[in-house]
Amino acid sequence: MLRGGTVGVHVLGSATAHHQGGRIATGPGGGVLSMAETKPVPFPRGEEESWFEAAEGGAILYQQCAECGAVPSYPRTMCPSCWSTALVNRTSSGRGVIHTFTVQHRPGAAGFADEVPYTLVLVDLDEGVRVLADLRDYEEGALAVGMRVKARFEPGPGNVVLPRFRPAAQETT
Repeated sequence: MLRGGTVGVHVLGSATAHHQGGRIATGPGGGVLSMAETKPVPFPRGEEESWFEAAEGGAILYQQCAECGAVPSYPRTMCPSCWSTALVNRTSSGRGVIHTFTVQHRPGAAGFADEVPYTLVLVDLDEGVRVLADLRDYEEGALAVGMRVKARFEPGPGNVVLPRFRPAAQETT
């Protein structure tokens, strides 16, 4: 899940965030900063819109350059490897391995206080792109770098559907 969550959340890219009851300010580079006590709600624009639309349908989109085959790590208008604008959206299997993780025992912001501890994972999807999300429903002590995971989709803040990962062994068909 693309969680903001720290006091002074910086939302990357062109996305903006709306905080119910929070103050919104613009930070360096045009990102949104907030001292909110609720969870940030993403309002995607531009290249991000198709990603959120795909999540609503239960899929993770990624881009691949039609010229050189590179897979950028977040939606862009131009390939970072060859500068081509021939980027094509592809659908990920939603499967991958944990590259790294952190278990948060203190909320980054008041809006996450009811969820501690929560686990954030950086997942290397099988297609070669990395996704930051949270991990759910795993056995304590079983969490490890290299663990196979699978995305499931659930409503997040503002009922925006976001991917959340679970151990691949817990998949249901």
